[in-house]
Amino acid sequence: MNDVPYSMAHAPQHEAILAVQTAALEAVAPRPAIVRALALQGDRLTAGGTGWDLNSTGRIRVLGAGKAAQLMARGILDLAEHRVTDGLVIVKRDQIDTSVAITPIEIAEAAHPIPDETSVIGAARIVGMADALGPADLALVIISGGASALLTLPAGDVTLEELQRTTDLLLRAGAAIGEINVVRRHLSDIKGGHLARRIYPARTISLILSDVIGDALDTIGSGPTAPDPTTFAMALDVIERYQLRDKMPAAIMGHLEAGQLGRVAETLKPEDSIFSTVHNALVGSNQVAAEAARDTAARCGFNARLVTTTLQGKARDAGCRAGRLAKEILSGASSPPRPACLILGGETTVTVRGPGKGGRNQELALAAALEIAGCDNVLITALATDGQDGPTDAAGAVATGDTVSRGRKLGHNAEQHLDQNDAYPFFEALGDLIYTGPTWTNVADLLFIYVF
Repeated sequence: MNDVPYSMAHAPQHEAILAVQTAALEAVAPRPAIVRALALQGDRLTAGGTGWDLNSTGRIRVLGAGKAAQLMARGILDLAEHRVTDGLVIVKRDQIDTSVAITPIEIAEAAHPIPDETSVIGAARIVGMADALGPADLALVIISGGASALLTLPAGDVTLEELQRTTDLLLRAGAAIGEINVVRRHLSDIKGGHLARRIYPARTISLILSDVIGDALDTIGSGPTAPDPTTFAMALDVIERYQLRDKMPAAIMGHLEAGQLGRVAETLKPEDSIFSTVHNALVGSNQVAAEAARDTAARCGFNARLVTTTLQGKARDAGCRAGRLAKEILSGASSPPRPACLILGGETTVTVRGPGKGGRNQELALAAALEIAGCDNVLITALATDGQDGPTDAAGAVATGDTVSRGRKLGHNAEQHLDQNDAYPFFEALGDLIYTGPTWTNVADLLFIYVF
């Protein structure tokens, strides 16, 4: 069990704990998710109860982006390889699975979470391929978490560097992904329905793996094929909420303010006629992963409960709440009875104040460790389903009642590490980081609370 965190390997029912985590990730594996969502019978393609006759269809072109894009594309080819003409998908740099071929679809890499020039080049190529489609053609668009950064096409006079600065400011301020994407959509020529506009009058079937709370199609990947109910005024509100107006590049504020005054065209709205040719289908989500975890935990003998899939807010606050939930079950003040497994899904945020290294799940776990310090028979795990928590190679971390004391014996003060946003080296010293490697999926985060 070399790859298993120390505390997990030494916990009661450790094999069941691993089975629960594995079940959650397998439930949202992108390749089978696509195969479940699409059906091809003869010349009839169906998705989400809607069907298309391929007899009169010209080219079938696959376009898309996201951390799961390669395996989503493979899922399409598993079903209809003989019908796909060509395509292009963009994935996070250094996360191509070389064992999975997707010819005749090309694959390219770009930067995440801060876009770079490769993100712009890839987005421009996808827009060019969309523009080239005719009325008889069909675009199969695949979108998953990460697409907002991987598909970057600055609007107006906005530069890539200004977009990078904007994204970085919002991330460091602790803005939620939905808030960040409101701003991104209004600074882009591909998000907020603009890719669907470029594909039109060809038809669009968009297959979407959700990484956002509530599964709002306009938020996932910043909604390149979805209508956008938000406005320039709402984007400006996000910037004001985090007191970033004076830190934002002048061109960013100028573009957003021009849009608010009607001098720049809004993103595409639900009433736009182009959406008569667009079908958006959700193929996987945090809810799916959390339900699979709950069912597996129950089969393994836990009294399992899915608490929420809308966990959000500050990571350290969520960690404190998780610890309190565990203590309430431990004392008998709350249900379910022991052995218990609580499952929570969602995505928290971190306001970066210190110079340390970590991610939101590691920070959550460290705050939970402080809350449950000294408690026996409790184990809390927090992980990012894409296998990368923040700017680190870990997916998350494990906390138990002796995490704080073990750290202290090694010369690590848990409170100081938390204050410095420095959870990674703390858990690394204890052997309690979770390493999954790239999972090639992304449905936000999962939090598991075990009380034995």
